Amino acid sequence: MNRPDVLREIGSTKEWDVIVVGGGATGLGSALDAVTRGYKTLLLEAQDYAKATSSRSTKLVHGGVRYLQKGDIKLVLEALRERGRMLRNAPHLAHKRAFVVPAYAWWEFPFYGVGLTLYDVLAGKEGLGRSSILSRKSTLEALPTVRDKDLKGGILYYDGQFDDARYAIALMRTFVDNGGVALNYARVTGLLKDGGSHKICGVAAKDEESGETFECRVKVVINATGIFSDGLRQLDDATAKKILAVSQGTHFVLPGDFLPGRTALMVPRTSDGRVLFAIPWHDKVVVGTTDDPVAKPEYEPRAMADEKQFLLEHIERFLGRKPKGEEIASVWSGQRPLVRNEDVAETASISREHTILVSESKLVTITGGKWTTYRKMAQDVVTRAAEVAGFAPAPAKTAELHLHGWVPQTGDDWLAVYGSDAPAIVKLASENSEWSLPIHDRLPFSRAEVIWAARFEMARTVEDVLARRTRGLFLDARACMEAAPVVAGLLAHELAQNPQWEVRQVAEFREVAAAYIWDV
Repeated sequence: MNRPDVLREIGSTKEWDVIVVGGGATGLGSALDAVTRGYKTLLLEAQDYAKATSSRSTKLVHGGVRYLQKGDIKLVLEALRERGRMLRNAPHLAHKRAFVVPAYAWWEFPFYGVGLTLYDVLAGKEGLGRSSILSRKSTLEALPTVRDKDLKGGILYYDGQFDDARYAIALMRTFVDNGGVALNYARVTGLLKDGGSHKICGVAAKDEESGETFECRVKVVINATGIFSDGLRQLDDATAKKILAVSQGTHFVLPGDFLPGRTALMVPRTSDGRVLFAIPWHDKVVVGTTDDPVAKPEYEPRAMADEKQFLLEHIERFLGRKPKGEEIASVWSGQRPLVRNEDVAETASISREHTILVSESKLVTITGGKWTTYRKMAQDVVTRAAEVAGFAPAPAKTAELHLHGWVPQTGDDWLAVYGSDAPAIVKLASENSEWSLPIHDRLPFSRAEVIWAARFEMARTVEDVLARRTRGLFLDARACMEAAPVVAGLLAHELAQNPQWEVRQVAEFREVAAAYIWDV
């Protein structure tokens, strides 16, 4: 995972079968699908893996109860199948979670109960447990802090939960384990075209660290850049019509005492028709999400005032009290790449199904979809790309492919997300007395994990470590701002950087992290 070695391999390769542009869930999944079919595959990511949408989800592996409400049976069936595969292929990162829908009116029992029973039926052998009606007492035992006024009981059902950014890193490691070549901080700046046919025959890219540019020849390019898909499409064809409607979802992270225990809360219909979740995650509680259209895609979207107000009101309404500013450990937003539907005005009503497009120059674009269906999206787009390139048919092999770190069972501590790599991290910590120390007294991450992230997970910046290799920025933004100098020092030593680099890294990270701190 040494960056100079990766750059040398890229420079010495005359032609790739497939280049995937984009290192989020869809891009990583597509690269893994391609390399396991036997195609020589390169993945280029302009920033860091899972920098945008793929690290900012509600942490659910789910069929989509609300899609069932909208009658999107096909999407729900596909997502339920893929949910099962994610839980089997990465049990160190994805697991079953119990959810309870509180009922405040008697009609809600049959209304939601029938819907969740249908959810169970559609899951079939991929089901995680049968839904059931709970008494008022049992509902309060499962959700001790839920509003008890007018509470009649609840409906219990099961879905999946995961750590999104860590899952993305596992995909990247699995891709490399299978012979793929991946490079973050490598921005594609142009598409090379054959002078006669005008078909794409390569990409031009820039190493964002050194500033050097390079070109790669290729048989087919897959555009898997998510919310930025229209940008690459228009780099290919300046007249290409934009197809994305970008939607934003915001989350709060609260102390665990806002929802003690292991059961999550699901409100299927809030006052404005949205779905709201409160979910235990790494000893905290994630509350979200909103669904609002935004004008343009951004790597670091900011939570809007009305989103914050919506969450505050609904936390108070369903969990009994409004959180104080200092109790909100992190505020973060993610954006969704939804394929436009001119007949639908609200982004919350746009289908989450994916779309594949092939341009006249043979750029293959995949967009839309959601985390849970990333593997099926990847399978579909690689099959289409293989047809475009004229490759001999090769079956997809990812349906039952265990991801890097796979272990059959894991514990509840933070190191469990590393799966089979956890013992190696413990061993690494023993090599230096300082590496066994925490990076901050309010964060569960050791200094050895910083070293590990740089050596084995392609982390290049303080933000890479604190936002995506660990999940510190999403769990406690203030603590991470305080931990930044420690992380910068460890990275500087590991990456052979100078003191000036350390200072810049701390300043740049703190500028990003400031947006995750409650400010209203």
